[in-house]
Amino acid sequence: MRPALIEVSGDSKAEKLAALAALAEISPQARALGTLRETMVFSVGNPEASIMLIGEAPGYEEEQQREPFVGPAGQKLTGILTAMGLKRSDVYISNICKFRPATAGSQGTSNRAPTDVEMAACLPFILTEIAIIAPKVIIALGASACKGLGIGDGVTRLRGKFHEVQGIPTMVTHHPSYILREERIDGGLRAKREVWEDMLKVMEKTGMPISEKQRG
Repeated sequence: MRPALIEVSGDSKAEKLAALAALAEISPQARALGTLRETMVFSVGNPEASIMLIGEAPGYEEEQQREPFVGPAGQKLTGILTAMGLKRSDVYISNICKFRPATAGSQGTSNRAPTDVEMAACLPFILTEIAIIAPKVIIALGASACKGLGIGDGVTRLRGKFHEVQGIPTMVTHHPSYILREERIDGGLRAKREVWEDMLKVMEKTGMPISEKQRG
């Protein structure tokens, strides 16, 4: 069963998001777990965006800058958006989990994926964000986002077609960090192609113009 949305006050989307961010900072359910780090990293982008991107959790760079997708994976995501003809300020970028998952000992720059329990603790926030933004399309980036949103397991099986989250068409695709890993193995050509195929479908769904170069 889906958790209830969080009630927030405000006359505009921006005001409602600011109120939600203040509540996320407190987030007693998430903080009580003891497995997440202290710094809350909220979302960034255009409250009026047609496209909302959802990843898994902040990493080291995101925790330092308190902004999602600013590390190497974030740079890869920015490149994908640029190829689509978009800027980061055109879209809304968020994560399932609002805190960087902790590891044992001295964590340094190491990161890990959030657990089901950690994602569940933060789920009311992302669902409320979706309700506030009301995008035309959601892009679920990677396995954690896919599972946390209740779409299912297995990005390879689920990518390339639209699912539904809160009545909104949702495209599952690879997380940018997956592309980075694949680039180190074989240049990442297959992963890049699959992500781009998914983005073309998002562009079509939202009515964005697509050039012959983009289709090619």
